[in-house]
Amino acid sequence: MKTNPRHLAFFALLPLTTFLSAKDADVLPSLKPLIEQVTKELNQIPAERQLALKKVALFIRSKVQAKETPQLTFICTHNSRRSHMSQIWAQTAAAYYDVAGVKTFSGGVEATACNERTVAALTRAGFTITNSTPGEKNPVFLVKYSEQAEPIRAFSKVYSAEGNPKDNFVALMTCDHADKNCPVVEGSVLRVAIPFVDPKVTDNTPTEAATYDERCRQIASEMFFLMKQVNP
Repeated sequence: MKTNPRHLAFFALLPLTTFLSAKDADVLPSLKPLIEQVTKELNQIPAERQLALKKVALFIRSKVQAKETPQLTFICTHNSRRSHMSQIWAQTAAAYYDVAGVKTFSGGVEATACNERTVAALTRAGFTITNSTPGEKNPVFLVKYSEQAEPIRAFSKVYSAEGNPKDNFVALMTCDHADKNCPVVEGSVLRVAIPFVDPKVTDNTPTEAATYDERCRQIASEMFFLMKQVNP
């Protein structure tokens, strides 16, 4: 089943600082209205979260300068909501800001499924998402953020699963539960806690969609802040 993105009016991109070489073609036009909004709000991110994200930016910068691949793995308990949003928005922000070679991944302490509400929120944000394995309990969603890039394969898995990096990566803990219950992330060279409130608290309530959209927007904002810091 293919999920079509909601078509949004196109807005002009914000002026980019001189170190950026982002091009209109780097991300889907349907993503640009939300991107324009969040990039106006980067200074609203709390100072302590900015410090955590800057640590990750320094890691990415050092890898780029060494001509090595920066690898980021976003981890939450079930790899169902926040870790997927973080991975997808981080890869999108890297493309937007032309941060070379960044590879993003996600995983959990245990595997469940990429929640359908996560897929719906990302679709409303402007991603093109296709279920490549309909009928499966843990389907593989193909998330398209650019015409040029391969889609991101979004499905639930443990952080050490095949296809995820085994060493030389940053572990970004996107929920308190995973941070407390996974004291050691094997293979990581840096561990940074950036917990987000779980949107599932409003599942099956009238505010469900609004809560998921709010969390999606917050994560987008922080991932764009992160990638913008790589070349300050």
